Parts: sequence; structure tokens; C-alpha cells
Amino acid sequence: MAPQMLAFLPAVMLGAFWFGGEGLLLVIALTLPGLLVVTGLLPVRPWQRAHRATGARGRQGFLAHLSRGLSRGTNAQGDPPVCVVLSICDAGTLEAQFGAIGTDSILHDCAERLRDVLRDDDLPFTLAPGRFGIAVPRTPHTDLEAVIQLAGRLQYAVNRPVMLGATRVHLTTCVGFAMPSRVPDQVGESLLDAAESALDAAVRAGPGSIRAYSRGMRPRAPVPGNLARDVARALEDGEIRPWFQPQVSTDTGELSGFEALSRWEHPQKGHIAPAAFLPAIAEAGLLERLGEVVLYHTLTALKAWDRAGLHAPNVAVNFSPSELANPRLVDKLQWELDRFDLDPARLVVEVLENVVAQSEDDTTSRNIAALSRLGCGIDLDDFGTGHASIANIRRFDVTRIKIDRSFISRVDTDRDQQNMVSAILTMAERLNLDTLGEGVETHGEHAMLAQLGCGHVQGYSIARPMPFEDTPAWIRAHEARLSTLPRLTHGAGGQGRSTG
Repeated sequence: MAPQMLAFLPAVMLGAFWFGGEGLLLVIALTLPGLLVVTGLLPVRPWQRAHRATGARGRQGFLAHLSRGLSRGTNAQGDPPVCVVLSICDAGTLEAQFGAIGTDSILHDCAERLRDVLRDDDLPFTLAPGRFGIAVPRTPHTDLEAVIQLAGRLQYAVNRPVMLGATRVHLTTCVGFAMPSRVPDQVGESLLDAAESALDAAVRAGPGSIRAYSRGMRPRAPVPGNLARDVARALEDGEIRPWFQPQVSTDTGELSGFEALSRWEHPQKGHIAPAAFLPAIAEAGLLERLGEVVLYHTLTALKAWDRAGLHAPNVAVNFSPSELANPRLVDKLQWELDRFDLDPARLVVEVLENVVAQSEDDTTSRNIAALSRLGCGIDLDDFGTGHASIANIRRFDVTRIKIDRSFISRVDTDRDQQNMVSAILTMAERLNLDTLGEGVETHGEHAMLAQLGCGHVQGYSIARPMPFEDTPAWIRAHEARLSTLPRLTHGAGGQGRSTG
């Protein structure tokens, strides 16, 4: 009856003013809410109670909440809770795109949406920016299928476009969860570790994935304590190497190149995410050493593909700002290309848009211009997230722009996304620049980009990054698929694209 009783509150306030004037009105306005809370007639939201109880709704608060659920149970039968962890893909890039205030607004909106989906007693805890933990109480109907359906509802709630002023922000999420019966140690930390192991598997499977923890699952790879020392050793021992993600032409479907992406396979801890070790490499001052390792393995891969008779036109390599500011960069790259007897056109230099937008270093611009004259391709990465002007694009001799995945997501169903991508493609065409859409996750996005005129695509809908050893089989399988596809031909004077 408590919510319904609040309907009489205006009448109570009006009566107070009628009989006692402003003095009585002020007294009731100050005392009535407190009386309602004390007597239990005005309910306090569960997440507010939890906030006051734990003092913080972060990771430690969630672990304490899980531990209480495991020791006391979540129902009359004493059943422990199910641990669900939801993570926004690429949450670390939100602040670079929307600033601290915009990111806080987005994450607050996501948390509110999760509360709307959950029951009053289910609390979303913030484990990290863009990562939420939920302890789901058990019921007689809480089986594997029910948790998967709940995870899908949580994803749908967060994935709906978030309005940030006039900007529509599209998010994608992954979910991992752990049933307590599958975790050997019935403590909060073990249950959360299991759920995050499942989340890691979901992230590896691609955006939008849901995974349940199983005992055969690869154990979660925590970041080593002395990471700076470990990354230096890993670089020298060959544990950190480039994996290769294909890029294909939207005209023909043929392989147009690869991108080299740094990956760390720890011998004991398994796969360690780039977001965990790349900052440590930067802090240790090893970015240039990482660049040397990636470049060596990239050029080695190009020669190996050539010897095997496989068609791999080029490989794009990311260069850090410190590498681009090295006055000897061009000489070093030319020496390496000569050593491997490779045409400079086989190497594409990727430069982040914020480097182009913010760099006032003449050495950086001279290096990029010299690499372009040498014959290397220049890719402007993450286009649309920075503030690179047309003048800077020309000054840095950019040959191709990579449209950031934030513009690609749902481009097949969102008209605003289509208009934005069309505007970028029109600008690129006027400037005689090639284009590549990155982060293409569905065949619908791939098809729409082809229809809009984007030259190349890259993403999970084509292939995930793979170690070099897996690339020959992928190239042969891709060429075999293309050879079986029909091709459209046009009469004299006709124009059109062949399918592939």
C-alpha cells in the first residue's frame, strides 16, 4: 500500500497550508518523508540500501555480496547465487571519444537500464568502468537456459542506443556467468573469477557473445604482479607476437591485406588481453622494441606467404607516436624492407587519428611523408573519433582512412549511422582516399558498407585475428570460397560490381 498512499501527499500538504499556514506546511514538508521512511511506508530502493551497507558498490562490495549469498543462500532452501558479469566492448575507448563527463553519463544510463531489467532485490555492481557484476538469486526455475535468457535481456537493454545530447551512442556487450554448482571453491572470489573466465571466452568469441563457465574452460589469465619485468622478458622470449586479421575488398571479396595486432600467449597464464599488457609496455618504455618485434614477424610472414604462393598484398602495422617521432624511423624501415627484399607497398603504416590531429612535431610529419614517398601505404586509424582536419590529412599524405567501428555498428539498420558513413565516404571520394570499415561484426553491416561504397572491410564477420600458423589455411579456404561464387558480368559500357 505504500506507493498508493503517496497519492494522498498533495492533499495532506494542501490541508496543512489551509489550517496552519506556511509554518505548518514547512514542518510537515520536513518531517513527513522521514516519518514515512522510519515507519517503512516509503520504500528505499534496494541498490540504495546496498550502497549504504557496503559503503561502495565496487568489486570488493560485490565480492562481499557474493560471499554472503554463498554462506547464507538466496532463498529458503539456502541455494547460492548465480554470478553474471556483463562488459561493454571497448569500454576503454569511451572516454577518448566522449570525454569523462560523457562517459559517466553513458555508464550511469547503462546501470539504470540494468536495474530496470532486474528484480528489486538484484543489484548491479560496478566492477570496473563498463563492467557490471550481478548476483542472481536462485529459484526452482533458475537453470542454464533461464540464465542465458536473462543475459540476453541484459544485453538488449544495454545495446539500445544511448542518447548523449544529439549523438546516438551504440554499444555492444559480452556476458559471462558461472553457476555455483560448477565452481569447486564456494567462496565469492572463486565464483567471480569463474564468471570472468567465462566473460574472457565470450570476448574472444566476438562482440555480443554469451558464455557459461565450465570446468574445462581455459583459466582466467590474471595480469602478473611485476608486469613491466614480465613484458620485457616476453618480448625477448617470443611470447608477444603479431596475430593477423584479414581485410577484404567489398568489390571482389578478395583478400586485400592483413592487420598485425599484438598478442601475448603466456606459457602458464594463457592469453593476456592487449588492454592489460600494452599500457605496461608503454610505462616500461618498450613501445619501440614492441614495434621492432611486430615489424620483424610481419615481414617474415609476408616472405613466407610469397614462398607458399599465397596472395597477401600487404600488412598494416600500428606505429606508436614515439616511433613516429624517431628521426631514424624511415632509414630503419627502408633497411628492413631491403633486408627482406620486399616492395615498400607491402607495408602499410597505421597512424591514429589523434596523432594526426594533435601532433605539432615536424619530425612526425616528415617521417610519414617520407614513408609515403618510399611507397608505403598510410592508414589513418580510428577515423571519426578524433579531430583531424582535411588539411592535416593532406599534410600527412594519408592514402586510406579506417572508419571507426562506432560508426559501423548497426549501420545496416540505423539510418543515422548510414548517413554518417555516407558523409565520410563522400569526403574520402572527393579527396581520392581509399576507405576501410573496421569492426564489421555482421553480414548485414558488410553488405551495407559495400552498398554505400566503402572499399574494404575488416572484422569478426570476416575472421578473427589469428596466429601466423593459421593464416595459410584461411587464405586457401577463402580463395576456394571465392572460386565457387557466381560473378555478375555487364555488357559493353555497363558498370557494376562483380560479386564475391
